[in-house]
Amino acid sequence: MRAAHQLTDGEPKVLDDPVIVKLLEPELLQRIRSGTGTLEAPWARRLRSHVVLRSRYAEDCLARAVSHGMRQYVLLGAGLDTFAYRQPAWAQKLRIFEVDHPASQQAKRASLQAAGVEIPSNLEFAAIDFESIALREGLLASSLDLTQPAFFSCLGVLVYLTEEAADALFALVASLPAPSELVFTFSPPESSLEAREAQGRASLAAVMEKLGEPWRTHFEPAVLVENLYRMGFSEVEILSQEQTGNYFAGRSDGLRAPSHGRIARAVVGSEPSR
Repeated sequence: MRAAHQLTDGEPKVLDDPVIVKLLEPELLQRIRSGTGTLEAPWARRLRSHVVLRSRYAEDCLARAVSHGMRQYVLLGAGLDTFAYRQPAWAQKLRIFEVDHPASQQAKRASLQAAGVEIPSNLEFAAIDFESIALREGLLASSLDLTQPAFFSCLGVLVYLTEEAADALFALVASLPAPSELVFTFSPPESSLEAREAQGRASLAAVMEKLGEPWRTHFEPAVLVENLYRMGFSEVEILSQEQTGNYFAGRSDGLRAPSHGRIARAVVGSEPSR
């Protein structure tokens, strides 16, 4: 989806990601460039807009946090995220941690090596299988300093975790010093969706289950916000339709803002505001 945004969508890019194009197979890149097939279907374009928006929003929030002194960035379920390999000058102050399943991480590192993409000196890989080890325990094996603030991103991941694992993530970030921050995506229960969205999500969920990655956990937005405040976060925000639309204003390529992207941020303050 991010590669398709680079190759087929117009300017300006919502997310400028030239590195992802280097990591994909030539045959796939050719299919993307042809502008045919499922990647140009309406549902795929809606999903693409969400995928690029969530990364752009997380990186915008990270830039603001770094300007206020943040020095640790943790990508949970990093996948093929390329921030570390295209990092702007301001990010060089960071220690970046990519957290992912060992097998996924090994495959990514092989792709980076094959593409000749250099591993930056401020990046550390943390191989953690969320199914078999607690996140805190896994992070303790890395050089992440849990006595200092950290910025976490968790994009496209929570829906695959158990509710207990998701709550453990929230509790971990909430326990860190202010102004630690978490930007994440979540999926609401089907009962809260409009018919069209529920139908589209059911189709996508069925595909993922066939691939061996069933969707497990959903959050009612209002309940999620209340729970995060109760855990100790001082500021909780779900990206509004107006905010989302600002990222897509003035486009002429037909790429529209996602109508139901659930992207949120939660910030640890010196004292909870609620």
